[in-house]
This record gives sequence, C-alpha cells and structure tokens, in this order.
Amino acid sequence: MAICVLVGLTAGSYVPVLWGASAFGFQSLILGALGGVVGVWCGVKLND
Repeated sequence: MAICVLVGLTAGSYVPVLWGASAFGFQSLILGALGGVVGVWCGVKLND
C-alpha cells in the first residue's frame, strides 16, 4: 500500500508542472495530497 501512496503523491505533485506551474507551489501541495488519498484508496482496493 505504501508504494501506491508514493506513486499517488508523486503523480499528483507533478501534474501542475504539465501546465507550466511550479513543482513547489501551492497547487502541487494540494494535488499531491489528493494523489496520496487516491493512492491509499487504490492500495486498499488492491489488498481486498
């Protein structure tokens, strides 16, 4: 499950870079947190 969270955090943090925003901005922080939540959800679903 930790790998799913790590992938979700990384992917979510990188999304703003695709539209030209900073990788260290507020958008990356918010989308990284959202990606982490999605990663937890995917990890739980994979464990079932």
